[in-house]
Amino acid sequence: MADMHSFDVVSKIDMQEVTNAVQQAQKEIATRYDFRGSKSSIEQTKEELVILADDDFKMKAVIDILQGKLIKRGISPKALKFGKQEEASGGMVRMHIKMQQGIEQEQAKKIAATVKDLKMKVQASIQGDQVRISGKDKDDLQKVIQVLKDKEFDFALQFDNYR
Repeated sequence: MADMHSFDVVSKIDMQEVTNAVQQAQKEIATRYDFRGSKSSIEQTKEELVILADDDFKMKAVIDILQGKLIKRGISPKALKFGKQEEASGGMVRMHIKMQQGIEQEQAKKIAATVKDLKMKVQASIQGDQVRISGKDKDDLQKVIQVLKDKEFDFALQFDNYR
């Protein structure tokens, strides 16, 4: 077993980076001309962001600002699961955005199936909220990483514990 190599496919968000991005976005909203007199805001809880905006136009602008700040900090927009826009008090609109931590069972099955379809000498095993890919040849593992990066999943992927 000593000549087996492996890596984990995970979906994690660095919450400190999210906090930093939210703070930067709030600063930009406070200083932008088109937001003068607006009550638009971004609130962060443990596992979600809540955006409050004056109207649809401002909601889109706040989301654009936030996504830009997150991308600059290395957080994939795919890690965000946007809820429905809803009415809030005072004629404002609100949106809840969940941040994905961990790979859900269905997503893990898609990853495992993709790896199996490659017909390479590697195994994919689902371990809780991550998928471990193992094989004897490091080159095969590198190819699997490349295939998973190239395939368009609707969630963010990272690769860690490569050994």
